[in-house]
Amino acid sequence: MAETLGMLCDKLSIVKLKQFHTGDNEKLQSLNKQASMLQQEIDEYFANAVSGIIPIDRLTFDANKVFKKEGNEVANVSGHIGEVIYQLANVNCELWHEQEKVYEFEKVAAEEKDKVVKQLALLNLERNKCIDSINRQFADLISELHNK
Repeated sequence: MAETLGMLCDKLSIVKLKQFHTGDNEKLQSLNKQASMLQQEIDEYFANAVSGIIPIDRLTFDANKVFKKEGNEVANVSGHIGEVIYQLANVNCELWHEQEKVYEFEKVAAEEKDKVVKQLALLNLERNKCIDSINRQFADLISELHNK
């Protein structure tokens, strides 16, 4: 599967979360390298999209999640691309903390387990909406640029 700007932003925000949460110098060096490589990949992606090397129809790759919408309301994703990237980073932070609960699921009270699983599902849906929004907005910007 081809990478998109939204996917690259998602990966970078996760690497940044890992950097924040580790105290291990060896892991931190590896994460710093990953972050640098992702930042370079994002720069190249921008340049290739602007120059037309990446066709506009390849700038989006919607998640097309299929799920029951009733009872699974997801936060609205809106705003300019920078605002959506911020929302994506925030959602990934929330996902990080929910996922931490799963690593020690036996310690989660029985009456809370369903809530944790549901929250993980909803946050993942919101994450995908953010990625899709970033991709669509970027494709629209590139399309406008090419039509000038």
